[in-house]
Amino acid sequence: MALIRLIRHRPGAPGLRLFGLGPDLKPSRGLLKLRRLLDKHAFWAVGRSSRELRQMLAASNVVVSLWRGKRIVGFGRATSDCIYRAVLWDVVVAGDLQGYGLGRKVVEALLDAPQLKSVERVYLMTTNSSNFYRQLGFKTADNQNLFFKKKDFD
Repeated sequence: MALIRLIRHRPGAPGLRLFGLGPDLKPSRGLLKLRRLLDKHAFWAVGRSSRELRQMLAASNVVVSLWRGKRIVGFGRATSDCIYRAVLWDVVVAGDLQGYGLGRKVVEALLDAPQLKSVERVYLMTTNSSNFYRQLGFKTADNQNLFFKKKDFD
């Protein structure tokens, strides 16, 4: 497998968000490539616009991406108050590269970020990757309920 590079973006990922920068801070149309990665490999993130992705990145405390040459092949982000709680979001690896430890690399990079290092509790939600997260030490929260309220945009 060709070299995979992990990029630890600054909070809000300004290089990726504003200039589409990839590895070595080179222009790479990174935001477009991120949108394509999410559209193809993350059913929960299909159809996000570039404007929405820029807003999402701007509000993220921790952002990491994986690159194989000029191709973005993995991504993850976290939001946090940096002391009590954090949530991992949008952890995704291209389907043709799953099973090589890249998802683990993304999650570990998120958890090792200074903004999350001292957080008491890290949350995440998953639909079909429970076993993957259990292998990384996450447990189900049996004593908690997940609630949500969907906004009506009509």
